[in-house]
Amino acid sequence: MARIPKELVDQIIQTADIVEVVGDFVQLKRKGQNMWAPCPFHHEKSPSFSVNPAKSLYKCFGCGKAGGVVQFIMDVEGTSYVEALKYLAKKYGIEIQEEEKTPQQQLQQNERDSQFILSDWAKSHYHRLLLNSEEGMSIGYGYLKERGLNLSTIQTFELGYSLDSWDDLMKAAEGAGFEKKYLEKTGLIVTKTDEQGRDTGRRYDRFRGRVMFPIHNISGRVVGFGARTLKRDDKMAKYLNSPESDIYHKSDVLYGLFQARQAIRTEEVCYLVEGYLDVLSLYQGGIKNVVASSGTSLTEGQIRLIKRYSDNVTVLYDGDAAGIKASLRGTDLLLEGGLNVRVVLFPDGDDPDSYIRKVGDQRFADYIEKNSQDFISFKTTLVAREASNDPVKKAEAIRDVLNSIARVPDAIKRQVFLQQTSTTFNIDEQVIITEYNKLVKNASAKAPVQQTPAGGQRPGQAPAPAPRPLSDEEEAEMLMYGGAEAADLLGQVQPGARAGEAQGADSADTEVVDLLQVCEREVLRLLVLYAGREVDTEVSVAAYLFSQFEEAPLRTPLYAEVWAMCRQELLAGRFPEARQLAQHERAEIRSLITDLATERYELSPNWRTKEIYVFNEVDLPKLACDNAILRLNKCHVQRELNACLDRLREPVEDAEMFEILGDIKRLKELDNELANLLGTVVPRSA
Repeated sequence: MARIPKELVDQIIQTADIVEVVGDFVQLKRKGQNMWAPCPFHHEKSPSFSVNPAKSLYKCFGCGKAGGVVQFIMDVEGTSYVEALKYLAKKYGIEIQEEEKTPQQQLQQNERDSQFILSDWAKSHYHRLLLNSEEGMSIGYGYLKERGLNLSTIQTFELGYSLDSWDDLMKAAEGAGFEKKYLEKTGLIVTKTDEQGRDTGRRYDRFRGRVMFPIHNISGRVVGFGARTLKRDDKMAKYLNSPESDIYHKSDVLYGLFQARQAIRTEEVCYLVEGYLDVLSLYQGGIKNVVASSGTSLTEGQIRLIKRYSDNVTVLYDGDAAGIKASLRGTDLLLEGGLNVRVVLFPDGDDPDSYIRKVGDQRFADYIEKNSQDFISFKTTLVAREASNDPVKKAEAIRDVLNSIARVPDAIKRQVFLQQTSTTFNIDEQVIITEYNKLVKNASAKAPVQQTPAGGQRPGQAPAPAPRPLSDEEEAEMLMYGGAEAADLLGQVQPGARAGEAQGADSADTEVVDLLQVCEREVLRLLVLYAGREVDTEVSVAAYLFSQFEEAPLRTPLYAEVWAMCRQELLAGRFPEARQLAQHERAEIRSLITDLATERYELSPNWRTKEIYVFNEVDLPKLACDNAILRLNKCHVQRELNACLDRLREPVEDAEMFEILGDIKRLKELDNELANLLGTVVPRSA
């Protein structure tokens, strides 16, 4: 897998101005040293989203989103680390020349690029025909206008029309210089075969006389098309989609997500519908956080896409009994994906598109708000009504509901749903729980069991879902950067092994471990924030901190890793900078550095004018470092002291006991000495 050279990554990060980048999405206002705005990731009345220009960092003190300029693009656009770098490079006119690829890799990239370019050209061709050709205006545009769509919506979604001709697109594409093989690979033309399946040499357009709905990926690139015929022909499929290709995988695409992704974040909910026109009508009606599965069953890939932007999804069901039954199975996957699922059922015979056109935008929004209910309650009521008084159907209905509940990852939610099921079916709750446990036990026998950190199975825990396959973007990141982030994607990070979790600590010194992490974090914070500041003449904070420890002092794995990175920077003649570290390719490092470098409040200048003394670590870095070093050393001493006390609880020989008692005495004296020293050091302000 080719990768962007580190030197180019550094150039992009150094060039990108976080105020300019964030300012493309929100209106920033200066307050103190930082810039502030309402958060682009969640609803709020008072601005809690802060941008620090000096450190090139952002943080929302409401929802917790934080990071550097690359992380911001990842968050706001829902892209990978690599795609975010490419976005910034394009914005600042930096040409990306990836490291040399193998001939096979270069060929594959060229093939994909050619298909993207052709698909974008085809989109523009169909769009021109819709708005500029006589047939397109009279038939295609006339149909869309009849369905209530205005020109703004048509242009936002780049809708088009394919002429009722066998070879209009093929001739136009060849005239524009596109090779016929790419027309075939993208499915824009079809190969005619004889009865034996042999190629006859004839080619013709796949889409003819249809309204065209371009399908975009999350980066806004056209990957395929949906097309609706306007002919009354029972033998012809009403909707026709592009076939699978190198760039189009139906299971990893949601129609409208590119246009809806920002609204989904800010509204904190995704509305899920079935068809193209449902999306278009709702979007035009002011409900912009809407996507469609395009008539296909929901897939794990599509659910992961939704989860990138929100944990909340509301499924809008057509008022059609057969359609509801078919959709219930896909909704179970939403539960399994950890999403909070609600549903809205429209009156019989209506779908979202027809209902919003019938009642108008405001009444439609009111209907959704009034009739939204959690999925388990909806399904329980639905199947209970269908089972009526038939005991056999009722038992099957209960098992059907319990199977859905078993997919909910949250134990508290499962318990609530079990209670609701008991009430709805008028069955003793213990009977419901017993049946649920049977289902889980049977499922556990067929699938790997989810483990607790201690290695045991959680009581009543549904079996863990099988590891999901990586998306192309995630696999690219894994191959390029590897490390803990890649292991996370593969589900290989073991409990207790993630960033910030101390290793090797037993239950006896848990409190000391927690304090140890706090003390280690403080030392690391000072190093990251003030590495180049002088503590004494010609002695930097970084050099001072490293000189105080004979060996690496940080035991928390992620902290130790960042400490080592900073040490390498200093040995290379450079001071480690928070601005640079916050753009690291590893997500956990970006998150840690951002947390260390961002604070919500600044000291008001009025405190100084009123001659109120408040300790300021910026002005007195040596005192801050000494304070942190003493606290960390004291924590290490207390940990050793606890270990000695634990050894005394075990049977030991007299000689060993006296040795341990001697160690305890020495450690207590050292602990007291450190405490006295701490009393002479100015403490950090709260």
